[in-house]
Amino acid sequence: MATEVETWSTAAPADGMFSFDANLAEATRPYSDDEDALNDPEVNGNWTPQEKALHEARLKAKAKRRLRKSSSRNSTSDSISESGDVAGGDPHSPKGKVNTNDRKSRTGKGRGLPKKGGAGGKGVWGAAGMVYEDEEPDARDPNYDEAAQGDTVYATVVPEVDEKELEKMVNPIVQEYFEHGDTKEVEMLLKGLNLGPHRYEFSSLAVSLSLEGKASHRELTSRLLSDLSGKLLSQSDMARAFDKMLKELPDLILDTPEAPQMLGQFIARAIADHVLPMSFLDCYKGKVDCDHARVALDRAAVLLTMKREMVRLDNVWGVGGGLRPVKHLIKEMNLLLKEYLISGDVSEAERCLRDLEVPHFHHELVYEAVVMVLESKGDTASHMMIKLLQSFWKTGLITVDQMNRGFQRVYDELPEISLDVPHAHSIMETFVDLCYQESVITKQLRDACPSRGRKRFVSEGDGGMIKN
Repeated sequence: MATEVETWSTAAPADGMFSFDANLAEATRPYSDDEDALNDPEVNGNWTPQEKALHEARLKAKAKRRLRKSSSRNSTSDSISESGDVAGGDPHSPKGKVNTNDRKSRTGKGRGLPKKGGAGGKGVWGAAGMVYEDEEPDARDPNYDEAAQGDTVYATVVPEVDEKELEKMVNPIVQEYFEHGDTKEVEMLLKGLNLGPHRYEFSSLAVSLSLEGKASHRELTSRLLSDLSGKLLSQSDMARAFDKMLKELPDLILDTPEAPQMLGQFIARAIADHVLPMSFLDCYKGKVDCDHARVALDRAAVLLTMKREMVRLDNVWGVGGGLRPVKHLIKEMNLLLKEYLISGDVSEAERCLRDLEVPHFHHELVYEAVVMVLESKGDTASHMMIKLLQSFWKTGLITVDQMNRGFQRVYDELPEISLDVPHAHSIMETFVDLCYQESVITKQLRDACPSRGRKRFVSEGDGGMIKN
C-alpha cells in the first residue's frame, strides 16, 4: 500500500492536469538567463491562462531581484574605505547590521553616503576641513545686540520738495516772517526743507508777496534776502530769481500796477547790499524787449546813480511805522488832520492813517483831533472831526481802547488847555455829547468828562453864608 502511495505522489501528472504546488515552487525558484531565453519563445505558444499568469509572476520577480543586486552593489562599492574596510558595517555581526552611529541612509535609498556630506546631525559644526569666515551681524537676528555694534549713526533723509508744493510750503513761512521779522527763524525753517534746484524760487516768491503788501513788508523782504545771501542763497540764485521776476512783470502788473518801479527798487537795494553782482544791470543793456522790464531796470539804475556814495540804500522803502520817531508820527498825524479839514476826503485820510502802520499810536490821532476842535472857531471843525472819528470807529481802524485813551488824555490836560482856551470845558462838554449821540464813544467815557462849576460870590446875596 505504501509503495502505491509513493508511486502516485512521485509519478508525473497526466496530460492536461495542473498542479498548483508544483507550479508555485517552480515560480519561486531561481533560474538563469539562459533558461529565460529558452522559455521566451514559448510565450507565443499555446499556453493556458494559468501558465501565462505564472510566467508574468516570474518576470516581475526577476526584475525585483535585478534591482536589489544593482543597488546593493553600488552602495557596497561606495562605502568601502581606503583601508578596504566596510564603512558602517559591524564585522562581528552575522547579518551585517548597520552601526547605530552611522549617518548613512537606512531606508535603502540613495547612494549610501553620509547626510549633508558629514556636516549634518546634532552637535556637528560642519564638514571636516570647512573654514568659517566672519559674518556681518544681521539686524533681523533675534540675538542681534545693537549696543554691541558700536556707535550707531542715524541719518535723516529729507525728500526733495516738488515744484508744485514749493509755493504752498513757502507762503506760510513768508507770511509769518512779516509778523515777527526774525530772519534766523526763516533760515532755520529753510534748512529743514530740501529745496534742491528750486531754492532760487524762494526769493521770487518772497518778493512777489511783498509787492502785494505794505512798504514795511518790502523792507523786511530786502533784509531777509541780505541775511540769506551767502548762507542758503548764492548770487547766482538771486540773479536767477530776479530774472524770473522781470519776465513775469506783465502778469504782476495786473495785481500791482506799480510793480515795475518796486522791482527796480528791489534790484537797486539788492545790488547795494551785495546780494546781486554789480554787473547785473550790464547784462540787460540792449537785450530787453519788454517795456515793463525796461522801466524796472531804469529805476534801479537811477537809484544806484543817486546813491553811488552810499554803501546801502536803507531808506529806499522808507522807515517802518514802529521804527519812526514819535515826533515824526505826531507831525504826520497833524498834517493828515489839516489836509482833511481842507479837503473833507475821509477815504484819503483813512488811507494815510493805514500807511503810517502804527495801530498802537492811533490814540494820538484822537487826541490831536479833539485839541483841534477845542482850538478852532465855529462848529465846522467839530462836525467834520465827528464824521472822521465815526468813520474810523465803524471801519475798526481805531479800536475802543485807542479811542478811550485819546479822550482820557484830553480830560487829563483840560486844565492846562483851558489856560489858552478859556471856554475849553464848555466846548468839550458839547463835543463829547455829540460824539455820544453819533455812537463814537461810550456812555462811561461821556460821564467821565470833567465839568467846571460856576463860582458864587457874596454880591449875589449869599451874605457870606454857605448854603447847604
